[in-house]
Amino acid sequence: MRRSTFNIGCCGRAMLRSLPAVIATSLLSALAACNTNGCLENRNSVPLAGFYSSATLKSITVDSVQITGEGMPEDDPLLKAGERVSQVYLPMRSTRPSTSWVISYKQKDLDLPELNDTLTFDYDSAPYFAGNECGVVYYYEITRMEHTCHLIDSVAVSDSLITNFDMERIHIYFRTAEPEE
Repeated sequence: MRRSTFNIGCCGRAMLRSLPAVIATSLLSALAACNTNGCLENRNSVPLAGFYSSATLKSITVDSVQITGEGMPEDDPLLKAGERVSQVYLPMRSTRPSTSWVISYKQKDLDLPELNDTLTFDYDSAPYFAGNECGVVYYYEITRMEHTCHLIDSVAVSDSLITNFDMERIHIYFRTAEPEE
C-alpha cells in the first residue's frame, strides 16, 4: 500500500509525496499488534482533522461551525454550532468509496447556504485483522480529495493511510480575519 501526503489549495492540484513517518507508523502498528493484555488500542479508524488559520498557520478554535455528512439531515450534525473545538473526527464509510462533509458557518453574516463548503475524500477501504481481542477494523487509503473554497483556503493530508492509530492527519485551513487594533 503506497502512503502519500496531499496538499491542495483552492484551484490547486493534489500533490503526492512519500513520508518518513511511514516507518514510524509501521513500527507503532507492529508494536500495538503484539499487545497481550487484551484490546487496549483504538478499535476505529477515523481521521482526525484540525482547524488552522491560513493567515498564521496556527491552530484555531471554532464555535460557529456545523459539520454534517452530505445527504444527512441538518438536525443530526457531526459537529454542532456552538461547540468550541479545534479538532473533529470525520468518519468514513467502509461500504462506499467516497465520503463528503458539508461545513456550514453559523456566524452572523456567514450563515448563508451559498457560503457552505464541501470536503470530499475518495478512498480505498480494506479490513485489517487487529487481533483476537480487537477483531477487524477498516483501514482507509485516501486516493483523492477536493473541497470548495468559500471560507476554506486549503486542506492538507499529512498521511493518506487512515489507521486506528489516533493522530491528526487532516489540516483544514480557514480564511480568518485578523483582529482590528
